Amino acid sequence: MISEFVAQFAKLIVSHPDDIDVGVKEGDEVTEIVLFANQADIGKLIGKEGKMIGAIKTVISGCKAKDGISYRINVEAI
Repeated sequence: MISEFVAQFAKLIVSHPDDIDVGVKEGDEVTEIVLFANQADIGKLIGKEGKMIGAIKTVISGCKAKDGISYRINVEAI
C-alpha cells in the first residue's frame, strides 16, 4: 500500500512518469522502499535541500504510527 502511494506520488512530480518503479526490501526492523526514476528526474524527487523527499518521508512516517513498521526511502537512477 505504501509503495503504491510513493509510486503514484512520484509519477505526479517527474517528467518521465513511465520510468518510475518501486522496489520493497523487507527487513526485521526496517522496510526499505527504493524508488527508481529516470536520471533527469532525480533532482525533482529530492527537491531543493531535500525538501521533496523529506515531505514524502513525513507522510510515510505517519504510517509507522498506524502499523508499527519503520520505513526508509531511497531514490536511485535507472
